[in-house]
Amino acid sequence: MGTVGLSFGSATSGQGFDVASTVTQIQAASQAIETPWQNQLTALKAQDTVLSSLGTDLSTLSTSLQKLTDFEGVFAEKQGSSSNTDVLSLTSASSSATAGSHTIQVNQLAQTSSEVSSTISSASDTLTGTVTIQGHVFDTSIAGSNTLTGLASAINSAAIGVTASVITDSSGSRLSIVSGTSGAAGQLSAITTNNLSDSTTGGSSISFSTGQVGQDASLIVDNVPITSSSNTVTDAIAGVTFQLLATSATSTPVQVQITDATTDIATAISSFVSAYNKVIGDINNQEQSGAGGTSSPLLGSPIIAQLQESITGSLFSGTKSGSISNITQLGIGINNDGTLTLNADTLTGVLNSNLSDVTGFLQNSGSFGQTFATALNNVGTQAPNGAVFLAQQQNSSQETALNADITNENAILATQKTQLTNELNAANQILQSIPSQLNEVNSVFDSLTGFNPNTHA
Repeated sequence: MGTVGLSFGSATSGQGFDVASTVTQIQAASQAIETPWQNQLTALKAQDTVLSSLGTDLSTLSTSLQKLTDFEGVFAEKQGSSSNTDVLSLTSASSSATAGSHTIQVNQLAQTSSEVSSTISSASDTLTGTVTIQGHVFDTSIAGSNTLTGLASAINSAAIGVTASVITDSSGSRLSIVSGTSGAAGQLSAITTNNLSDSTTGGSSISFSTGQVGQDASLIVDNVPITSSSNTVTDAIAGVTFQLLATSATSTPVQVQITDATTDIATAISSFVSAYNKVIGDINNQEQSGAGGTSSPLLGSPIIAQLQESITGSLFSGTKSGSISNITQLGIGINNDGTLTLNADTLTGVLNSNLSDVTGFLQNSGSFGQTFATALNNVGTQAPNGAVFLAQQQNSSQETALNADITNENAILATQKTQLTNELNAANQILQSIPSQLNEVNSVFDSLTGFNPNTHA
């Protein structure tokens, strides 16, 4: 600890000295021991920020690659098209669908059975009598069921496999009953009434008539006759769902084409290239000094060298798949800074001409895709052995130790400050009391000798 000089003027002035500033001067040297610890903490936290960003970007890269290496990923997807979307619309084509062409003739659409009542003036008119629907009798004398609105609610609450609703237009209101099952199997039995009438308008009777007959759709798929209770057909072509919208003209059947999702595959590969370039950009940023010569937080760090070696070294790893042996055949080139470029035309061409080899290049055991995925797992944030994860754990351990040292040192300084303040306050009080003590001595001397030095020249 350095020497601290006290400046308080003449010892007999009674001014003393500034205790607080003196304590601060004395402790300055001790507090300086924390400066390198604080600097090291700041450097570690800057590294944490970079490591976190690297971890996020590596995770994005892993996700983009997984879409290409997953057997149920984008390579398993199928696309479909219809030659006449007014007649037939493709809803989906799953991974179980097989690429190919199909001919479909739609002869009849499916219909859902319905019944409708005769019209009355208002849905709130009071009803009398009963109505029998699917063998269930509904009595309008029961509270809440004596209007069309109330009757519809009672029917729906009974859960008898139909849906009741009130339809109102300029001519009045009527009750619609629709089967809960489409196609011929959902055909409603005739609805009967017993003295059902509108008492509000003088007892006019209410009857039901057929709105629509339940029938199955009829179609011919690849010369095979098929029926469907719904216009949404899911089992005519394996893995394909389509919607029937209208009947076909006799001489113009619909052509349905099922193809591999090469457009989506190209998009996924493009996303992989972009994610890869983001990681390489992160690495490149840590290999150079910033503005004003400021070093990047991980400049010279082994983790950066490990990431670069592992990731770039995996670009030409993996076994050959048929005619595809490296990424350049997919239209992927490497720039001088390590980033990638993608030639969309080259990629589209190889996907259209040689999709199976591209799939193997990314998904076979020991392939480029599988090898690269392993490399990413080894350098990412995966516990317990990911390189970035281990670097973060090491930083965290060092930060914990430094924070503990700073806390302990602060406790020592706080104790020292209290002790110094008490001691210096006592010394200060002594200094401030010297003039009064001198006066007392002079008074005693004067009383004994009759001479007071303070009153004589």
